[in-house]
Amino acid sequence: QVHLVESGGGLVQAGDSLRLSCAASGRTFSYNAMAWFRQAPGKGREFVAGITSNGSTIYYAKSVKGRFTIFGDNAKNTVYLRMNGLKSEDTAIYYCTARVGFGHMMDPSAHSYWGQGTQVTVSS
Repeated sequence: QVHLVESGGGLVQAGDSLRLSCAASGRTFSYNAMAWFRQAPGKGREFVAGITSNGSTIYYAKSVKGRFTIFGDNAKNTVYLRMNGLKSEDTAIYYCTARVGFGHMMDPSAHSYWGQGTQVTVSS
């Protein structure tokens, strides 16, 4: 089992920045990638960014590319999401995930473990 705990969400104004953190514990050797998904009110879960455990492969959703950066610290079993130039449409609950198998990183079903989520609210 892998336990994921997100932090760093909050209420900010458009154009501001935030950094989300996700600390993993438990069987951290069992996953090969971590990612961030988000869910806005009334919408489905949307892939935001993902990174393999060795950092060799990174994906971003088109809507955040150039504004968001995902990076990890393997020594701390932590992955981060730096979000710059936040927009009102970035308002959502952000979930950290861990992938055990080899499904596509952008596919929510490929991720076996999910955190409880952290709320990001961007006011315009």
